[in-house]
Amino acid sequence: MSEMQSRHRPNIVLILADNLGWGELGCYGGSILRGAATSRIDKLATEGLLLHNFNVESDCVPTRSALMSGRHPIRTGCRQSVPAGFPQGLTEWEKTLAECLKTNYYATAHHGKCHLGDIPGRYPSDRGFDEWFGIPRTTDETQFTSALGYTPEVASENVCVYDLEKRRLIDEMLVDRSKEWLTRKVEEKKPFFLYHPLVHLHFLTLPHNDFRGTTGQGDFADSMAEMDYRVGQILDHIDELGVRENTVLIFASDNGPEFREPYRGTAGPWSGTYHTAMEGSLRVPFIIRWPNQVPRGATSNEIVHVTDIFTTILSMTGAKVPSDCPIDGLHQTAFFKDPEGIKCPRTGFPFYLKEELRAIKWKDWKLHFVWEPKVNQSSGRLESPYLFNTVRDPKEERIFFHSIPGCCSR
Repeated sequence: MSEMQSRHRPNIVLILADNLGWGELGCYGGSILRGAATSRIDKLATEGLLLHNFNVESDCVPTRSALMSGRHPIRTGCRQSVPAGFPQGLTEWEKTLAECLKTNYYATAHHGKCHLGDIPGRYPSDRGFDEWFGIPRTTDETQFTSALGYTPEVASENVCVYDLEKRRLIDEMLVDRSKEWLTRKVEEKKPFFLYHPLVHLHFLTLPHNDFRGTTGQGDFADSMAEMDYRVGQILDHIDELGVRENTVLIFASDNGPEFREPYRGTAGPWSGTYHTAMEGSLRVPFIIRWPNQVPRGATSNEIVHVTDIFTTILSMTGAKVPSDCPIDGLHQTAFFKDPEGIKCPRTGFPFYLKEELRAIKWKDWKLHFVWEPKVNQSSGRLESPYLFNTVRDPKEERIFFHSIPGCCSR
């Protein structure tokens, strides 16, 4: 395919919130009930498809690896954490979403949190992104700069020290970078992929000073108001550049809500927070807008998994899916375009925490092999797995002991 032909491919903007629970946004039943209006994201939901059953991994690292590789983290070496300064993270021979898009003449940028490796060879700039600006690991490390024995040499290539002051400024800085990069790519008339992983609402959930005290409901609500505003800035800039009609805009979260006080979030009707196999950990917000392709104001409760985003974006852009390894993501393009008329190809998925199979989701059912309804409150591996119906029992409180209808039919 020539570079000229590739210009007719849609642009992709993928915004990923950090620790945004299912129940925080107005379009999912939160917003002012949680102390802050989310009018920009709520409006976005009316312009495309909102998923009620979009599923991720239980932690930042495995979700980001699944998103970038289309493969379950058990395959990619990103089962949970990435220790600072060690040769760990997304396995180097994995083909990332950015690398696949580069073969189809896409310009690529990553502005935000990486958390898939923090040594040379593992940075986004080593994994298919033309430009990277952000933090290599996670935002709670802003506390470390005032800890006894801290030296900045242990960090990655430094633009500045990521301390508590910069924590309040980081999302503003990221949006400024993304806006400037988008302007350049539109002027160059190149199809682009912008991956913009926000830092909000990860603890320490501290708002920019412009938003501090604006809601009257504390730092968390102030930060939610800022997050909504930052998303709106990107949406407005896409409109100003005149590329809205040919841009796929995806907004999602990397995992369920924070459990630490005073930054505790909510998963709405679901139980649990991240680091567990509960629905509140796995189900997160997902909105996709693609004008004249994805219907406006649509919703669905069909199961979609984060690995599907890898495969679907490649499908939308005409880029090739890697053929040298098993890909767990399914093509959801046809379903996204016609969620009422096209059957969703996914019926379930396995969920691992580190190397351990914790649960399996299948249609309206969830089978737990380890019971951990709250972080660090595990009862260990179950002698008899717990089975729940997530439609009749969203809190996962009433255990079924009989088989799933039709599952074991002969």
